[in-house]
Amino acid sequence: MKNPIDSASKQRRIMVLTGEPSGDFHAGSLIRSMQRMDRCLDISGIGGPCMRAAQVDIFFPIERLSAMGLTEVIFQFKHIKQAFDTFKSRLRTHPPDIIILIDYPGFNLRAAQYVKQKFDIPIFYYITPKVWAWKESRLKQIKLYVDHAALIFPFEEKLYKKAKIPSTYVGNPLMDDYPEHLAKPFYTRSFLTGPPSLIGSGLMESGNGACLDQKEPKGPVIGLLPGSRRAEITNLLDIMLKAALKINGTKKKSRFLISAASSLHSELIDKILSPYHHTGLFEVIQGRPMEIFKRSDLLIAASGTVTLEAALCCLPTIIIYKMSTISHKIAKLLVKVKYAGLANLIAGREVMPELLQNDATPEKISQRAFFMLKNLGDHENQLLVVRKLLGAPGASKRAARIALDLVKRPIK
Repeated sequence: MKNPIDSASKQRRIMVLTGEPSGDFHAGSLIRSMQRMDRCLDISGIGGPCMRAAQVDIFFPIERLSAMGLTEVIFQFKHIKQAFDTFKSRLRTHPPDIIILIDYPGFNLRAAQYVKQKFDIPIFYYITPKVWAWKESRLKQIKLYVDHAALIFPFEEKLYKKAKIPSTYVGNPLMDDYPEHLAKPFYTRSFLTGPPSLIGSGLMESGNGACLDQKEPKGPVIGLLPGSRRAEITNLLDIMLKAALKINGTKKKSRFLISAASSLHSELIDKILSPYHHTGLFEVIQGRPMEIFKRSDLLIAASGTVTLEAALCCLPTIIIYKMSTISHKIAKLLVKVKYAGLANLIAGREVMPELLQNDATPEKISQRAFFMLKNLGDHENQLLVVRKLLGAPGASKRAARIALDLVKRPIK
């Protein structure tokens, strides 16, 4: 079955495929950039709330797809199959002029293969598979099935050039969402409202230069970000809560903000949190983590995109992760990078401490937190290099232009 692009059509059909909250978030930004460039777009896809907010026709919701770890994905197979069958059906009934893939490589590369075998539709991959971490063999699939790749990490360019895959480094989309003024200076910390030289003197300098009598110092505010997937929350939140109690045992008047990235997991978070309600230490914050970033002095976060977001805000963060034993053993055989955290990979050194698997314990997390709370300024300064290495804002706009240019380009 062939589907040549109808150049006479005034309205271009675009299909966007993603499978996780972070991909949905970046899809929303990309789609809005495309809509500003071309108002005659009919966009459908697999996505979530950010794509819905951009008026995308969602034919399968990502809330039924998110999983992390090899064994966890097995339990999601039924939903993944339903999503793929729906995708194939939409290709037949509403063939698009271009398909945009965003992250979610297991599903999206299979989708790309199916499209190239059955249709003449250009494929654009934005936020490509992490071939630099594992499964470098996926470069062969990308070369076969993807017309152009938009890269978001500078170290990806060399790999794609070597593999002779048409690609462009567009910058990192988080630079648009976290502009430079959001990098928090040390003196604005909630429990240290002045420069280190004045701490403990009884006189603290406020942001406007006035001297305040610090009669009753506040405790630190610590953000707890257990991830956006159900398996992550199940594995990590209780560990974080136990660590929080240990921190408060030493750092009195500590406060903890829990991120509920998806409203679908609110019930699970409430269930895990219920034995701790009597402490009065915890507050649940719904949606994107920006409010937590603004209010926190330190984060304890699941490994993932959110840790790079924190780095762009120069917010000291402890990265933790724990997956099933089988998934971890397989990952150790396949993963070839030195660090789990994106900020650490970009910096080429550990600018955010990592406590993974058996090291992700309440005792080790709390001990690391005590150390970092004494030296927040130093940890903050280490994160400045990440922003410098990622380059200028404008990734979504540059990616949108490439995608629209692909629509116009004739199929060879």
